[in-house]
Amino acid sequence: MKLSKVKTDKSDAKSICEYARNNEVPLYTAKDKSQAECLQLLRLMDTYVKHRTAMKNKLEGEKVLGIPSKAVYRSLSRTVRHLNKELALLEARLIALVKEEQQEQLRLLKTIPGIGEKAAILSVVFTDGFSKFENSKQLCCYAGITPTIRQSGSSVRGRSRISKIGNKKLRNQFYGLSI
Repeated sequence: MKLSKVKTDKSDAKSICEYARNNEVPLYTAKDKSQAECLQLLRLMDTYVKHRTAMKNKLEGEKVLGIPSKAVYRSLSRTVRHLNKELALLEARLIALVKEEQQEQLRLLKTIPGIGEKAAILSVVFTDGFSKFENSKQLCCYAGITPTIRQSGSSVRGRSRISKIGNKKLRNQFYGLSI
């Protein structure tokens, strides 16, 4: 890449073209239907969990404030029950999809102490059955758990920390498993 004073669409296209000529860029491969559905299910489940937590907090807040209105209390309770049912249905669908596609990966992951079915399923879905990686270093970089060193010259030395550049959900999953 070259530094340039001019930044236009034309100059950007030229730079991208030059980069592609000089480097072997792999073609993009779209996710298959099953993988895309699994990711959609996980995103929807996250939304529902946040919504359920908000409803539970609202319900608790109403109790703390005094005598809650029966209509409000019933409505919030119905909403929480409905979200629990929806989450159970979505989780069952996700488990079925992953077992259908990645049964062997799930079995192997569950043999690792501390990894249960949920952790195994999340790991398989976020990594597409670990097919994206040739080695453990690539997986660690993808999850954002590799150490970064902050150093400038001889006087400024920051503490080493994890990079946090990568899949946040996968990083949180791995962190939770390590505790």
